[in-house]
Amino acid sequence: MKCIYWKKDHIELIDQTKLPAVTQWIKCEDVPTLGEAIKKLSIRGAPALGIAAAMGMALAAAKSQTTDLKQLKAELKETGKYIASTRPTAVNLFWALERIMKIVDSFEGSVDDLKAAIEKETIIITVEDEKMCKAIGDHGATVVKEGWSILTHCNAGFLATGDYGTALGVIRSAHYQGKKIHVYSDETRPLLQGARLTAWELGQDGIPYTLIADNMAGYLMKQGKINMVVTGADRIAANGDTANKIGTYSVAVLAKHHGIPFYIAAPYSTIDLKIKSGEEIVIEERKPEEVRFFQGVQSAPADANVYNPAFDVTPHELITGIITERGIMYPPYTDSLAGMHLTSVNQ
Repeated sequence: MKCIYWKKDHIELIDQTKLPAVTQWIKCEDVPTLGEAIKKLSIRGAPALGIAAAMGMALAAAKSQTTDLKQLKAELKETGKYIASTRPTAVNLFWALERIMKIVDSFEGSVDDLKAAIEKETIIITVEDEKMCKAIGDHGATVVKEGWSILTHCNAGFLATGDYGTALGVIRSAHYQGKKIHVYSDETRPLLQGARLTAWELGQDGIPYTLIADNMAGYLMKQGKINMVVTGADRIAANGDTANKIGTYSVAVLAKHHGIPFYIAAPYSTIDLKIKSGEEIVIEERKPEEVRFFQGVQSAPADANVYNPAFDVTPHELITGIITERGIMYPPYTDSLAGMHLTSVNQ
């Protein structure tokens, strides 16, 4: 199963807000429907958002009624701006839009040929993501030892990617290799992606796991029950500072204190070499209702003052390694991440 599918004249995606109780699909026949699904976190996770962004551009092109190339390009430019406005932190969304717009801006030919070119690039992005996640998983599995217990935060599985997952890809590869591992999944407040999504995925794959509340991680580390931490990422700065779901920074601090390796697993496209450090990463702040209520049930005073950042930034000095499809990068990240980019350019 994948979390999102391109269907030529519409997009189908799992409504992740309904999991694990109900597996419900949303049919997006226009870009505004897709945009609302992104805003409501029906589709989420940096790599999946990149795929959704590309599919949104393909959908806009397919639905356009214009026969004028210049007009189609103008429409797509506005569509790109709208999709870019849905969530500000996940760099893959912008990366995918840039790939599509690069084709649009330089294209010379018929309207139908441009539509076909956008659809082709969308399919390429989707297939690339699947291959990248498998490679991330296989590289990451090399640092997982037999019998280890692994803590993960939020959801970085197939629900957050095109397929297989990043952090969960590492766990999946280790499991498929026959290593007897156990996973501790942080519930991940306030929307419980670890409880609702990661636990569900692990159960689907038959990977042994235990669900814990976020505030239990330190106690488990003190007891010696955690051997490794691996999480996904939404944006990685040139120096290795990493934005991920809120609460990741706390886990990284705890891991450092207890001498536990802390890894980030993400595709190369999540690395943003244009920003020097995490201080430049825009952190999305979401509606206070997500903290005051959960799935319609009030859990705090209705007028409670709420601060609800969706992400935090883990400083590079707390990160043991960054696992990508091109290998595992180690400190100093300013050198290793830049070197990976130069290798890519030369290839």
